[in-house]
Amino acid sequence: MKVILLQDVEKLGKKGDVKEVADGYARNFLLPKKLAKIATKKALAILEKEKELMAKKAEEELKKIQEMVSKIDGEEIEIPVKVKPGKKELYAKVSTQKIAQELLKKGIKVKKEQIRLDAPIKELGEYKAVVTFEHGLEAEINILITEEK
Repeated sequence: MKVILLQDVEKLGKKGDVKEVADGYARNFLLPKKLAKIATKKALAILEKEKELMAKKAEEELKKIQEMVSKIDGEEIEIPVKVKPGKKELYAKVSTQKIAQELLKKGIKVKKEQIRLDAPIKELGEYKAVVTFEHGLEAEINILITEEK
């Protein structure tokens, strides 16, 4: 029996796959648990339309991400912080959360998990960070840590 998977099924396939399975497996397991539906001509036609829509949506999403990457790449942000008297050492390290907040002030919305630093920022100076996006895209930003006045 041919079925269309409605969810990922371990050792069988992913959501949207059309698979040939034993009649008993389909009737006794897949169909009652709503993991699959019978692959009729109408269901296959609907599946094709859904796949086309998903492909278009993914393409539009990729374009948006590419625009965001080109906007961010090479961006420089300045973060004023409190410094221990007479030293370049900071009271508290600059976190990815703080960097994300500063980017948000510039109209760039990223999550702290997307920001990758080589090492924790504990002193005044200039640093580089990489912002990762879906589809394997990355942008590099410059971070300037200055003394708060």
